[in-house]
Amino acid sequence: MSKGNIKLELRTSPHLHAPLHVRVIMRNVVYALLPIVLFAIYAFGISALLLIITVTLTCVLTEHLFNRASNKDNTLNDLSAVITGLLLALTLPPGFPLWMGVVAGFVAIALGKALFGGLGYNIFNPALVGRAFVQAAFPAAITSWQPAFAADRFTTILPSTLTLPFGKPLDAISSATPLGAFKFDHQLSNVQDLFLGLSNGSLGETSALLILVCGVYLAVRGIMNWHIPLAVLLGAALTAGLFYITDTQHYPEPLFVLFSGGLMLGAFFMATDPVGAPVTPRGIWLYGLLIGVVTVIIRLFGGLPEGIMYAILLGNAAAPILDQVTQPRPYGHKKGKP
Repeated sequence: MSKGNIKLELRTSPHLHAPLHVRVIMRNVVYALLPIVLFAIYAFGISALLLIITVTLTCVLTEHLFNRASNKDNTLNDLSAVITGLLLALTLPPGFPLWMGVVAGFVAIALGKALFGGLGYNIFNPALVGRAFVQAAFPAAITSWQPAFAADRFTTILPSTLTLPFGKPLDAISSATPLGAFKFDHQLSNVQDLFLGLSNGSLGETSALLILVCGVYLAVRGIMNWHIPLAVLLGAALTAGLFYITDTQHYPEPLFVLFSGGLMLGAFFMATDPVGAPVTPRGIWLYGLLIGVVTVIIRLFGGLPEGIMYAILLGNAAAPILDQVTQPRPYGHKKGKP
């Protein structure tokens, strides 16, 4: 204000700014993932460590190359490529060949992120795009599982880890996951072992308890919309419970469904990706419930023992529609009138 004149500054919305920046959000997600990563390394040893490093570095390098090719500013500082790499690695089997991990990391960033314009523009979760590609390209390797807590896991690298590109796969000791044992042999694993992380599976199919604690950390920090994982778990539990009460001998109990496979990791760290999720309150609940229901349907009636990956990708595709049909009515607007 000067000599009775008022200086008016006009700005476009939004006029309120949250104290959190992208880098702060991503850094907290990395913090939350680190305990899960460390537990995966503890459970599966050197091969897990090499796979996590390989996939993460591939994602970072691929993003750097695409930034240079498109003359974009450096986006590596936002840590989104690191998160994509960590999440992608956690969805892979411990003995997954390193060269296939490179393919998965490249596809995750190139097709799942850069193709759509980068961070904030991707329709689908990039880590799951990479996982879906190698699921189709390398079905044998992606379904070969190694036992957790092997005695020599810190002194020996799994032979399959060092398989040469397009060469004959090296043999490795393989064991069934809890979901595979149920799907094909109708054997149920101990729920307590699933909760604590004492079973086989992908690197991220670790302790459901640990994933829950790390997810709560993000929710408390305001980094994650807690309604989404709650809706996912609720949808899965209700669907599994409905089938279980109809035939307790044929269908698994809801706790087995919740703690087995990648449901917990997907619910807390992938379905919550704000880019691929709806923004309306009702849309968020429908989105989470859809993912939970579809996951259980695929597990029980599909050809694969796991369904969380396809359920989240389907939820990402449905997010714009859910936003559109759940838009709140403007104040003063009469129903049925434009």
